[in-house]
Amino acid sequence: MAGRRPGRYPRRMIRVTDDIALSESEITESFVRASGPGGQNVNKVATAVQLRFDARGSPSLPEGVRRRLEKLAGARLTREGVIVIFADRFRTQERNREDALQRLLALIRRAVPEPKPRRPTRPTAASKERRLKAKSERSGVKRLRRSPPPVE
Repeated sequence: MAGRRPGRYPRRMIRVTDDIALSESEITESFVRASGPGGQNVNKVATAVQLRFDARGSPSLPEGVRRRLEKLAGARLTREGVIVIFADRFRTQERNREDALQRLLALIRRAVPEPKPRRPTRPTAASKERRLKAKSERSGVKRLRRSPPPVE
């Protein structure tokens, strides 16, 4: 990803969908020490990956996808519009890098389809009838549970 190859090599494109591809230069990674298992190795090697993708500034994303992606990202989105994904599931840096990238691509793919607009519908006469019947039956059950009024 970013910082892996010297500038004289062309950047690789990462295919998200048939229409959308991200440039490697849009993704930055930093490596930190991971918590969890790893024995003595855990204190020496930075295997956890923090992947950053500037969703708001990305030229690769159409506007609609960008808006939906920002909504889907939730707490992973910073105020500046950068999506931060932290991956430390695996013991190797390479597997964590791949995991973080796959999670980012899955998030973008979820944002691609445009949601269908909801068309308001009216309840049918039969469904209204069923609802009212259920309500009256329930009120009848509750009526039977009441204690009888005190006799004077």
